[in-house]
Amino acid sequence: MFKKISIGFAAGLICGLFSTGGGMIMVPGFMYILNKEPKLARATTSICILPMVLVSSFFYYKNDYINWNLSILCSIGGILGGIIGAYLLQIVNDKYLKAVFIIILIYTSIKMIN
Repeated sequence: MFKKISIGFAAGLICGLFSTGGGMIMVPGFMYILNKEPKLARATTSICILPMVLVSSFFYYKNDYINWNLSILCSIGGILGGIIGAYLLQIVNDKYLKAVFIIILIYTSIKMIN
């Protein structure tokens, strides 16, 4: 129970500080700390992210940090991408998903440094 709450706490902290969904913490945490299979880790993370995003969004809203036009348009794309991504999760091999996830994390990290 402590491990599960700790993973959630770390993901929530990252979500609140950096406006990420927390997946970069939760997916590896579920896979390597809780020994969950990759597809289960990804799917479970999607459900766990919702409350974190809602809470963080409330505080961003209170501080007038939200660009509503941008968020609505990106949400439309996100819904479509989520549908396609959930479908692809069923058919893509875990090895390839892991490689793509690593590449995205590395690319994003490098872009943030520059």
